[in-house]
Amino acid sequence: GAPTISIFQKPPGVIPPGGSTTICCICQCSNGRFRMYKGGHQLPTLAQSGGRAEFSISNATYDDRGSYICHYLEGDTVLARSAELEVFVEELRLPRPDLSVLPGHEVAAGAEVMFRCTTTQPNTSCYLYLEGQIQAQLLLREQGDHSFSLVQKGDSGRYSCQCYILHGKASREWSAVSNTLDLVVR
Repeated sequence: GAPTISIFQKPPGVIPPGGSTTICCICQCSNGRFRMYKGGHQLPTLAQSGGRAEFSISNATYDDRGSYICHYLEGDTVLARSAELEVFVEELRLPRPDLSVLPGHEVAAGAEVMFRCTTTQPNTSCYLYLEGQIQAQLLLREQGDHSFSLVQKGDSGRYSCQCYILHGKASREWSAVSNTLDLVVR
C-alpha cells in the first residue's frame, strides 16, 4: 500500500507571538523527498533526513498561523499526503497550568492513569497533548481532570496541557503550555 505520513507540532500547542515550534512530518518510506505546503504555497526550507522532514518556526508571527500539509514524492510523483495541521498563534494571557499524572510516571500496560491539568483560572477548558499526535484530547471536567482507563504501549510519550476560556462563540483566551510529563508504559 501507499506510505502514510504523520504530521505534528513539536512541541505542541498554541504558540505565542515570538514563540517557536517545529512542524514534523514522518513517513515509513524509503528514499523520496518531502514537500511542505502552507495554505497551498510550498515552503522553501525543509530540514530532511531519512523519512523525516522538519520546518522550524522561530519568532512566530500571526503570518505563521494556518494550515500545513506534507507531500511525500518519489521523482515527481506524489505518493502520500499528510492530514492538515492547523497552527495557531495567539497571545497567551492566562497563567500556565500544572500537569500531574497518577499513579506515577511509569505504569504497567492496562493500568489506569489519570492526568490532572490544574489551573487557578475558573471556567477554563483544557487540552491534553501527546507529542507526535496531531489530535489533542479535550479535558472535559471542570477541574481539568482527564483519565485513561486503559494504558497501552502506544500511550507512552511526552504529555502537556494547555487551557483556554471561551469569550463569545469565536474568541478564545489561552494559557501558556504546562510543564511536560513523560509517561512510560511497560
